[in-house]
Amino acid sequence: MSSASDALSARSFVSRLLGRPMVWVALAWLLAIVLLGAFSDQIAPFDPLDQDLLAVKQWPSAEHWLGTDDLGRDVFSRVVHGALPTFAGVLQALCVAAVLGVGMGLSAGYFSGRIDALVSQVTDLFQALPLIVIALAVLTVFNRSMLAAMVTFGVLGSAGVARVVRSATLSVRHELFIEAARISGLSDLAIILRHVLPRIMGPVIVQLSLISAVAVIVQTGVSFLGLGVPPPAPTWGGGIFEAAASLNDFPWLLVPSGAVVALTILSFGLLGDALRDTTVETWARPTHRSATRRQVDPTALASMFADAPSDAVLSLRGLHIVAGEGAHRRTLVQGMGFDLMPGETLGLVGESGSGKTLTILALMGLLSPGLRVVEGALRLYGQVIDLQDEDTLRALRGKRLSMIFQEPMAALDPCFTIGHQLSEVIRRHDPMSRARARARAIELLQQVKIPNPEDVARRYPHQISGGMAQRVGIARALAPNPKLLFADEPTTALDVTVQADILELLRSLQQSHGMAVVFVTHDWGVVADICDRAMVLFRGKVLETAGVLDIFDHPRHPYTAALLKANPHNAPPGQVLPTVSETLARMTQEEAIA
Repeated sequence: MSSASDALSARSFVSRLLGRPMVWVALAWLLAIVLLGAFSDQIAPFDPLDQDLLAVKQWPSAEHWLGTDDLGRDVFSRVVHGALPTFAGVLQALCVAAVLGVGMGLSAGYFSGRIDALVSQVTDLFQALPLIVIALAVLTVFNRSMLAAMVTFGVLGSAGVARVVRSATLSVRHELFIEAARISGLSDLAIILRHVLPRIMGPVIVQLSLISAVAVIVQTGVSFLGLGVPPPAPTWGGGIFEAAASLNDFPWLLVPSGAVVALTILSFGLLGDALRDTTVETWARPTHRSATRRQVDPTALASMFADAPSDAVLSLRGLHIVAGEGAHRRTLVQGMGFDLMPGETLGLVGESGSGKTLTILALMGLLSPGLRVVEGALRLYGQVIDLQDEDTLRALRGKRLSMIFQEPMAALDPCFTIGHQLSEVIRRHDPMSRARARARAIELLQQVKIPNPEDVARRYPHQISGGMAQRVGIARALAPNPKLLFADEPTTALDVTVQADILELLRSLQQSHGMAVVFVTHDWGVVADICDRAMVLFRGKVLETAGVLDIFDHPRHPYTAALLKANPHNAPPGQVLPTVSETLARMTQEEAIA
């Protein structure tokens, strides 16, 4: 099973990589150069050392595809024969830089302490040394050995790779998944190879692509100076040197040798960027959305709301959310629909994974990459909107639709003050001066009952408590005066007393602003406190919708009854709280007996 999964993952990686148009260009060029170099004896029409003084400095022709140089030698043959030594040098430098740089960077970033200090001193020393001077000295000592020069370049170039890898490793070293791997008993080596290295492959690939490009430049520069492979052996740098000598009377000679170097460097960069982006998509998911969207007849969309109340603020019909493609496609929300009346609070209730948050994110056009709406329409104040039309949904955010997120700290930018973040939203939807926007921000902080709002407006998110951060999140959601508010479990991360204050605040603000609210929660106490109606969800489907009193007193669906029995507030003292599955099993058994 593991090998099959790995093979499928590899195929997916290759398909996503080859789905980038520029990858084909870069790969085609690099592969063509490698093949030409590998089979240069068979492909080159002339011996690269053969001179023809009667055909000096000729332009491209049927006989000489790229012309001839100042000694009548065929330029194409010399370029082709110079390709393989160049790529061999790049590979040598790349291997050395990768092994040393990635090894040192991972060790320094993961273990820190003395190892980090030692690696830092070594990389500082390497970066202080003049690369070209050292390379020239090595060429002199080792009798123009390009292997020695490229290995030296790889050793010195590994310092830059190590610094980048160390920085990337430090950023993930204390992530929760790393701590979980340590707790599970994995060795440091296993954690580094299986969890850290795959996560930082993006910057590693970029650095190695830069090393490859610089290696081409170094080889070309050394040969240009006449300190590499001795003439008349064909090299790209030697070709540029010969072209420079004839620049005044035959500038064409610079085009073949210069172009092949420039295009090779560019191809390494393009390939490195594509590999980085494709690697990151393994865990971050692609941000690419399908360019095609189904064409829907407006009349057909409007007909979906034939049964919807005419005075409903929001009506939702037929929402389907899926993840994956083809055989791996999974339906997460199926056939979701409801109506929300003016001033009403609708609670979406269900276990984790039932589709509560996905539903409101779809209505906001904020589904994570990798998830998509395949069906569904929304009617908002009479305007019918296809939920695949993200551009229209984007235009509704703020003024008509707003949202309070579950994690208040994650929703605030740590780089800006509270006042700046509120003012930014205010000015985005209502252009005004900075002074007026700041006064409005302080007014909003007063509305959400934050003491000393002027002082809080000058603070950064890390300088306020979680309860205060949630109040700031509410203030930001209310800044554009929305008509409809989505609240995604805004009290889950708060203690009981703060929860009560936030619920009371939301209730008072709803009444003063005349908003309709969709409240996502798994807490029946919150439903009883603030909601007018409740909708019970299970695995992306609506099981029942009713008024709060009816839901509590007369649940129609067995799952709703099981959820209510699992409510901690209803647990008799001294008795074990039944789980939802246990209650459902017992109810099924009782029905069978009856």
